[in-house]
Amino acid sequence: MVFQTLLNPVFSPLLKINPLLAIMLIAFLISLMIVLIYKKLTDQNLMKQLKAEIKELQAEMKSLKDKPQKMMEVQKKAMETNMKYMMHSFKPTLFTFIPIILIFGWLNANMGYYPIVQNTQFTITATFEDGTTGTIDIVDLPAGLTLLGDSQQQILANKAEWVMKGDAGTYTIEYQYNGQKFQHSLIITKDAAERTYAKPLLTAKELGVSSGLKQITISNKKVQPLKTIPLIGSIPWIGGFGWLGTYIIFSLIFSILLRKVLKVY
Repeated sequence: MVFQTLLNPVFSPLLKINPLLAIMLIAFLISLMIVLIYKKLTDQNLMKQLKAEIKELQAEMKSLKDKPQKMMEVQKKAMETNMKYMMHSFKPTLFTFIPIILIFGWLNANMGYYPIVQNTQFTITATFEDGTTGTIDIVDLPAGLTLLGDSQQQILANKAEWVMKGDAGTYTIEYQYNGQKFQHSLIITKDAAERTYAKPLLTAKELGVSSGLKQITISNKKVQPLKTIPLIGSIPWIGGFGWLGTYIIFSLIFSILLRKVLKVY
C-alpha cells in the first residue's frame, strides 16, 4: 500500500515502543505540522482581528436577549465574520489533508491490533445470520499452519470457530460454505515487535459470499492505549478507545497548547 511504502521508513521505529507513547508522539508531530502550516499560510493579523470581532459579537448577542430583532442583526454579522474566518482557514486544510490521510492509513494498518505471533494459538470465527444452520469447512489450509481440531465445523448459535497456530509467514486460507468458496489472508509474525497483521475482520461482501455468512474474524487483540493509564484506563468508554480515539484526544490537547505557545489565531 502507498502509505506503508512512504511512511514505514519514518514511523516504523515507533512500533518498537509503547503504543500510547507512539500515538502521543505522532499526534504531537501532526499537530505541530498543522499549526505551523496554518500560521505560514494565513494572515495572522487578519485572523486575530476576525477572532476578536467574533468574540465581541458573541458578547453583544448575550446582552441583547431582550431585543430579538437587534440580536438577529448582530447574529447575522457574527455568522458573516465567522464565515470569513473559516474561508481563510480553508487553504491550510488543503495542504494538510493528504498527509494526514496517509498517516491515518498507516496508523490503521499498524496500530489497530497486536499481531499473531508464531506458535501461539489464535482463533478464527465465522459469524452467520440469525437462524443459520449447517457446516462450514476449511478446504485449503496452507503448509505452516496447524489446525487444532476439525476442518469442518458445525454452525452453533450463529457461529463456527477454528483454533490454530503456525509458523511466521503470510497465508491464504480457503473455506467452503453452502456451495461457495472464499479466501482471506492471515499474517503470523516472528515476535510481537513486528506489529504486522492482516485485516482482522472481513465482511461477507468483502469475502464475496452472497448469503448466510456475516463476517470472518481473526482473534488479533485490539490496541487500546489508554487502558495503560491508571484510573483513565478503567473508564469503560474511554479505556476502550483504539488508536483513533486516543489520537483525537491528544491532538486536541497538543493543538490548543501549540496555538497558545506559537501565538496562532
